[in-house]
Amino acid sequence: QAQLVESGGGLVQAGDSLTLSCVVSGRGFSSYHMGWFRHTPGKEREFVAGILNTGRKTQYADTVKGRFTISRDNGKNTLYLQMDTLKPEDTAVYFCAARTYGDSNRVAVSRNDYNYWGQGTQVTVSS
Repeated sequence: QAQLVESGGGLVQAGDSLTLSCVVSGRGFSSYHMGWFRHTPGKEREFVAGILNTGRKTQYADTVKGRFTISRDNGKNTLYLQMDTLKPEDTAVYFCAARTYGDSNRVAVSRNDYNYWGQGTQVTVSS
C-alpha cells in the first residue's frame, strides 16, 4: 500500500513561483503513474497534471499549460509540480495521486482512475 505525502505549499503573491513535492513510500513508485489534482470549496477536485511511470509522457489541464511543469525522480520516490506565474485562481488544496494499474500509454485525467492519494497541501496566491 502506497503512502503519499505532499509538501511545499504556502502563501505567495501573483506572479511568483512555487514547487510542490510528493514523496511516495514503498518500492512501487517507479511503476506508478502519477498526477496532481486541486480542490477549492464548492468545486469538484480537478486534474492539474499527470505523468506516466517512465516520465516519457505528461499532460496538463488547459488552465495551467505553459505555467506548470510536472516531473518525477524515480530514484527518490518523489513527484514534483513546478508552478510558475501563479494566479489567484490557482489558490487551492493540491493533492498528489498514484495510479498503480492501467494503460502505460495514456495519462489518466479522471480522479476515479487514481487509487492512492496524499493529504493535500494548501497553495494560496494573493493578488
